[in-house]
Amino acid sequence: MSETKAADRPAAKRRGGVLLFLRQVVEELRKVVWPTRHDLLSYTGVVLVFVAVMMLLVSVLDYGIGKLVLLVFGS
Repeated sequence: MSETKAADRPAAKRRGGVLLFLRQVVEELRKVVWPTRHDLLSYTGVVLVFVAVMMLLVSVLDYGIGKLVLLVFGS
């Protein structure tokens, strides 16, 4: 048995597959529960605070390790 490749199939059938896929994507997007403006602002605030805290943590660790390396190996 030979398998058909995408290039061997008629263009109409391939187009039908693409249209079916796009239709299914739209159907799935309609099922999505989108966040309210309030939720979106809350989540954004949480992410910004988390990123700021992580930046501070990494900066402190970088400074401390840098000082430790200079202490161990000299300047």
